[in-house]
Amino acid sequence: MKRTGIFGKKFATGRGRFGALAAAVALLVIPAYGGQAAQASGRTAPAPATAENARVGALFKGGLDDGHYCTASVVRSSGHDLIVTAAHCLPADESEGGRAVFAPAYRDGSAPYGTWPVESVYEDDRWNEDGDQDSDVAFAVLGPGSDGGKKVEDVVGGAPLFAGRATGTAATLTGYPSDTEVPQVCTNTAVAYGDTQQRIDCPDFPGGTSGSPWVVEGGAVAGVIGGYQFGGDDPDVSYSVVFGPRTKSLFRLAESAGDPKPAAVKTTAPQPAADGGSLSSPQPAASDGDAAGSAPSERPMVCACLMP
Repeated sequence: MKRTGIFGKKFATGRGRFGALAAAVALLVIPAYGGQAAQASGRTAPAPATAENARVGALFKGGLDDGHYCTASVVRSSGHDLIVTAAHCLPADESEGGRAVFAPAYRDGSAPYGTWPVESVYEDDRWNEDGDQDSDVAFAVLGPGSDGGKKVEDVVGGAPLFAGRATGTAATLTGYPSDTEVPQVCTNTAVAYGDTQQRIDCPDFPGGTSGSPWVVEGGAVAGVIGGYQFGGDDPDVSYSVVFGPRTKSLFRLAESAGDPKPAAVKTTAPQPAADGGSLSSPQPAASDGDAAGSAPSERPMVCACLMP
């Protein structure tokens, strides 16, 4: 195992305070937005200080003086206060209430946009109960920022989510090795790893890069470093779970805890597939993502479907 969670633990051994809802819930897939993915090269280099990279940040155990141990990124939400990372980075019973701090665009000992405390963590019950490596993803609600109490998405923006495989297309990883003070970036083609995971060859992504977002064409996050062997035991090969219905459910659950809470979405029976629609007007159920080996669709995707 090359990556550790907060305080060096692999995963929470007891039932987490914030597990996935057991009942069926309605959920949405956020549409991707415009942009171009970097050309796949399989080389790792220091990440430039750009607006897109500012959404990626380092997780600290309590403050900037305590050292960073994992990576996370801001995702679009109605409350403008969500990050996504690996579940083993944020054990729910040890990271809430400000014990973990997120610093977007952290670089060379400085947090140019301030810091945000982790207030609550949302993880799949299968992770909290069994450390299921197919459930190694978490969403966290952040409290007000240190610089004027603003919400994190209002300051650095947020990336949309893509549910489905990223395999067969270029994915860009940006993360913080624990022994460096500058984020690293690599783009390569993701490949399938079994039915529920995906992998990518990017050199020099060691401990500390757990939770690094996998960004595909269009700017959407389609995975985070984690999953198999908690991200992999080789610093040159990284893994991610495939975002699917349970990941979307976690997103919806975490988003509902944000401020302000989104309007309730009525739970309906499954409907025939549709081509998509606007985020504010849920449409009949669509596919949970593209098949392995295909690139993510550029069409807006909306899914009003049920948890299996």
